[in-house]
Amino acid sequence: MKTKLKNIFSYIESTLIERSVPVRLSLLAALSGEHLLLLGPPGTAKSELARKLCNVFTDINYFERLLTRFSVPEELFGPLSIKALEDDRYHRLTTGYLPDASVAFIDEIFKANSAILNSLLTILNEREFDNGNVRVNVPLISVIAASNELPDDEGLDALFDRFLFRYQVVPVTNDGFNDLLEISSDSESSQFDFEKLSVSDVDEIQSNSNSIKLNAESHELLRKLRNHLSDKSIYISDRRWRKALKILQVCAFTNNKDVIDVWDCVLLTHLMWNHPDQIEDLNNWFIEMLKLDIYNQTKRIEKLVLVWESKLDEDKSRYTQKTNSSGENLYKTPEGKITTQHERVSLAERDNEVLFLAPPDKNDRTNNGAGYTLNELEELFFDDNFKQSHIEGRWVDVQNYINNTQNRLVNRIDFEALTELYYFSEDYIVNQRSELTDIINNVKYECDNFIKIQNKINTVENDHLWLSGGFIKKSSDEINLMVPKLVDYHQRLQSLLIINESLNKKKHKEITIN
Repeated sequence: MKTKLKNIFSYIESTLIERSVPVRLSLLAALSGEHLLLLGPPGTAKSELARKLCNVFTDINYFERLLTRFSVPEELFGPLSIKALEDDRYHRLTTGYLPDASVAFIDEIFKANSAILNSLLTILNEREFDNGNVRVNVPLISVIAASNELPDDEGLDALFDRFLFRYQVVPVTNDGFNDLLEISSDSESSQFDFEKLSVSDVDEIQSNSNSIKLNAESHELLRKLRNHLSDKSIYISDRRWRKALKILQVCAFTNNKDVIDVWDCVLLTHLMWNHPDQIEDLNNWFIEMLKLDIYNQTKRIEKLVLVWESKLDEDKSRYTQKTNSSGENLYKTPEGKITTQHERVSLAERDNEVLFLAPPDKNDRTNNGAGYTLNELEELFFDDNFKQSHIEGRWVDVQNYINNTQNRLVNRIDFEALTELYYFSEDYIVNQRSELTDIINNVKYECDNFIKIQNKINTVENDHLWLSGGFIKKSSDEINLMVPKLVDYHQRLQSLLIINESLNKKKHKEITIN
């Protein structure tokens, strides 16, 4: 059966670009006796998918209809029999209409009015149709419905709930656009050699899958999912949970498995939302539960690496000032002498003339470093007659001004500080190495773990019938992209161990002052 279904996928997916997920959902819905709702704009191959689904079954009828607000029951359920009316009987001629179909496509289904709604609900859920005063069984396997938007009328909530599978269809991406353009009429009409399904195949699959149980891990996953949905105020009825279990049983059985595992449960991302806004959160929850979130792990490790690289770069470049035996800082004069003085101060002169500062109320007392001679000082800041200047609220004559050493311009020469590599204690280096080693081991574990997860995803994608594309492929692509980065971060952290081992551990040498 598994090989048979794979060949059917190949047929349906031909000419349907980037539709691997809805293709699988449509067939899984049919094998489970459920229905699929496709939300999305017109022209995204929704009706083509339904027609191809019909073609994989033998000896069944197909029905297709576009609903409008003006649609009448006759369009879906068939016209009234005139002959029956003559006999005072209310009877519809259903041949060729929905009650006669096994697979149906109903476009703009939420345009259904009250005259249509009750009969439609009965057909979808009970597989029965009230034809006059007689309720008859219908051969319906599955309905694929389409809509541009969700219903905004509470009266349609029951109809929305009948569609266990829900999928949001988007136009083909830029990556798939070339493939879209290359589809020819020949490829659309090409015949695929595959064995078709019969109605008895569907009955057999549903019957044989009933005994399949959840394993412990998947049972716990569903319990956590229910709590998560409750926390998000997403209501999922008990009936829907039971139907979801049936889907998982069919999924496991057709994959030749005896139990339902957590990877089968990924299909619940297409069953457990009531609005498209909830899809991303649901996908993210599964990514977290299946430990597929390599992006955030990589970002966390990247921050760690950058912090430690900065720290070790600072450590290896860290210097301390040399001191003498008394603990005084040491400096070197321009002449090369060692001293504890940090600068040399001398009185400034110009052409052997002493230089002074301007009065304190001036913005630049130094005259841009050139200072003022006595003559310049008198001409610019003191009056001609009394040689006085009003400074800080009092009159000061020039002689008193120049006698104050604080008004002299001085030259300052800063001495070079003598430095040496900082002395790190043995405990500091050992503790740092221990922290680094723990982080390196953690990064190595994460790297190895995601490589294992990637191998598991590859196995799932190759062996699992129903998981192709969607967030599984997105997670796989992201892991492929991020694992090399984790390997690089691991190597960068290892190189930091070398820096740690090279940190200066020698004690200061005593310096003799010249």
